Amino acid sequence: MEDLKYDTVMVRYGELAIKSEQVRNKYEKILIKNIEAMLDLHKIEYQEIVRERGRIYVISEDKRAPAVISNVFGVVSTSPVITTGPTLEESCKVAAAIGKEVIKDGESFAINARRAGAHDFTSQDAGRKCGDAVWEAIKDRHPRVDLKNPDHEIFVEIREERSYIFTGVIRGTGGMPLGSQGKMVALVSGGIDSPVAAWMMMRRGCEIIPVYFNNEQYVDEAYTQKAIDTIRKLKEWSPGHDFKVYEVPHGECLRTFRERGNIRYTCVFCKRMMYKVAIEIAKKEGAHGIITGSSLGQVASQTSENLLIEHHGIDFPIYHPLIGLDKNEIVDMAQRIGTLDISVRPAMGCQAVPKHPAIHGRIEEIMKMESEQVDFDKMIGDALSRARITIM
Repeated sequence: MEDLKYDTVMVRYGELAIKSEQVRNKYEKILIKNIEAMLDLHKIEYQEIVRERGRIYVISEDKRAPAVISNVFGVVSTSPVITTGPTLEESCKVAAAIGKEVIKDGESFAINARRAGAHDFTSQDAGRKCGDAVWEAIKDRHPRVDLKNPDHEIFVEIREERSYIFTGVIRGTGGMPLGSQGKMVALVSGGIDSPVAAWMMMRRGCEIIPVYFNNEQYVDEAYTQKAIDTIRKLKEWSPGHDFKVYEVPHGECLRTFRERGNIRYTCVFCKRMMYKVAIEIAKKEGAHGIITGSSLGQVASQTSENLLIEHHGIDFPIYHPLIGLDKNEIVDMAQRIGTLDISVRPAMGCQAVPKHPAIHGRIEEIMKMESEQVDFDKMIGDALSRARITIM
């Protein structure tokens, strides 16, 4: 046992475990399919993926596998493990070898043991026996046993057919398996917020249909490229699931409204137009809702009054996963998911934003402008007919 061989990745999931047998079985199969796609994306070899109740095991000796699998939506944590037979003696032998490898002079350790199935010993027995074996293997290093805050914790899981021994736990992304909750249209811009919002709903199991509204003459090419690149970054989180990306021309709509409407309502009108176009795309694609990056009070169009106007008369689910987060929290998430560096690249912001936008808008005003000064249906039809579709 001098050369320890971690031959398996233990994959843990969370809320899937509390689902009914039928639903859990369905979601586990989706999760395994997503794990396979993530491993294939990173060219990680594996021999097999095995399901046991409450656990998934990926048979692979690739040291990258635990970290890569931890990025699959639905995975709570992973551990590289050494497998051995289901006897207490075999488990003790491996635990002692791990202790000898990782525990240094004067350091403390603890054994976290559990067993499942029919055995002639308890979990407490397994913990004591393995602890004794580790102590005996390293007693010349003067180790200490600390059950509350050890320097090293060795985990022993003994099941019916084999035992799993490990010491490291890698925190996973959590959430629900991607593809378990249907599809939604995600409004994605080149900013920080919208890709984070899309990612959060992906984490809850939604496949997304990214839609970018290109404000054309009011932004530069660098801003458009940021939007496309953030979508590509989101795609890295969803191997095995194609993105059908819509790029919708939007500059002409803004120009028309700025010429005919109250310019202070430009941002509110812009968002309403986005919603109406996105709803038509959602109906076409069989999606169940619209995702936005709105955070309450962050910009003029996201005050509570203006959010009310933007949603007025719209009979379709609109989700704002960031609504209660502050900017620092959103930035931290963007950093974690890999979109922040893209979103903060230099680019010209939208020049259609008025110098003094309406903050406390009135529904009556925007309804009057829409009915008397702009032809909403025509603009929606024109935008959809000119939309460019790309498969990623």
